[in-house]
Amino acid sequence: MEKLFKLKARGTDTRTEIIAGLTTFMTMAYVLAVQPFAICGGAQSITDVNGVEITRTAIMVSCALISGLITLLMAFYTNFPFALSTGMGSNFLLGALIQSQQLSFGAAMAITLISGIVFVLLTVFGLRDLMVRMMPKNIKIAISASIGFFIAYLGFKNSGIAAFEGGVAMGDITNPAVLLAIFGLLLMIALNALNVKGAILISIIVTTVIGIPVGVTSLPAAVVSVPKFSDLGNVMFNLDFAGAFSGGNIAAVTSALILVFICFFGDFFSTLGTVLGVASRAGMLDENGNLPGIERPFLVDAIGTCVGALTGNTTITTYVESTSGVEAGGRTGLTALTTGVLFLASTLFAPIFTAIPSFATAPALIMVGFLMVGTVTEIRFELDNLTEAIPAYLAIIAMPLFYSISEGISLGIISYVLLNLAAGKGKQVKPLMYVLAVLFILKYIFL
Repeated sequence: MEKLFKLKARGTDTRTEIIAGLTTFMTMAYVLAVQPFAICGGAQSITDVNGVEITRTAIMVSCALISGLITLLMAFYTNFPFALSTGMGSNFLLGALIQSQQLSFGAAMAITLISGIVFVLLTVFGLRDLMVRMMPKNIKIAISASIGFFIAYLGFKNSGIAAFEGGVAMGDITNPAVLLAIFGLLLMIALNALNVKGAILISIIVTTVIGIPVGVTSLPAAVVSVPKFSDLGNVMFNLDFAGAFSGGNIAAVTSALILVFICFFGDFFSTLGTVLGVASRAGMLDENGNLPGIERPFLVDAIGTCVGALTGNTTITTYVESTSGVEAGGRTGLTALTTGVLFLASTLFAPIFTAIPSFATAPALIMVGFLMVGTVTEIRFELDNLTEAIPAYLAIIAMPLFYSISEGISLGIISYVLLNLAAGKGKQVKPLMYVLAVLFILKYIFL
């Protein structure tokens, strides 16, 4: 392990890395339940516009397999503690189009594959790394802080501590699940204060176990569940390019290209924000806020999207929940290796993994959010620094408000360019920032 992952050089050990990998998996295992719901809705299976039956089992197994394999690639190729799976956002968008018979499943996969190929080309030619290096340092710092607010929002929402329907209010704190979430959060804080390693994982396990006698943790119906791999035939290598572009009809082609644009930009900037945010917490960024070797996780992410599309998965992206593993001490690819192996194992032990309730994992997101928000102190919020501070402020506040990582980044970039132009500092803005700002503005105009 030392030879493969250089544990000592990063101040970690095998035990810490494995605990971190377990922690990352537990905080993102929800994807195995959410992805089938995104594609099939509440049904056990759906029939798309081409008459192809897509089952929840097939989507879940495919998601687990690809999440595991691509995370293993991240582990060995980059030696970073990042885990990947199907990204939230594009899965619900494409799933809604499939369920409403506007797209076949194969057409959705064709669109995803095209966006993945664009990722690969940008990465191979070094343009992704260039885009990162030309981004202002304050924007990059804001990304980390804003992701902290974003995942804290997810934590409060998933735990039930806060309610967000029809406004923002306190959740039902008389609900046993909400009380257990609060208990889990307090336990996590206490264990961290005592410098207990694996505090996040311990809290998740303890809270889950206590939920059994309370009646809010459901025991799995079985320990092992052998998936129906025969169902995978309808989702793997199902590419319908003709359906995606409707034989060359201009309106249909434009619509398909817009979907490619959405998938590409959503995943690109979500991955950018996540990689920088997680790396920041792990202390991997240099003095300019850049991650040395960032092209490697970018390439893995791009390959993941292509392979994912070929095997029936929507856009594959680096998960912000990787931060929970970093906070548990993960610093190398061994953390990702552990997470990847657990994803592969979950194809057989899905009943156990999916029995972990959201009220047990949500406190981890709240705690990690608190730790990530701390980077905001590096931004100078003063009146003589408005052209730098306001864009950072907008990026920070937009992510949780609009429930989108890429939305926060786009508003930060647009405002940065416009404010600097208004202040007569246009020459200080990097050319690529102008290009990104124009593309984002066009996105708001036409989408």
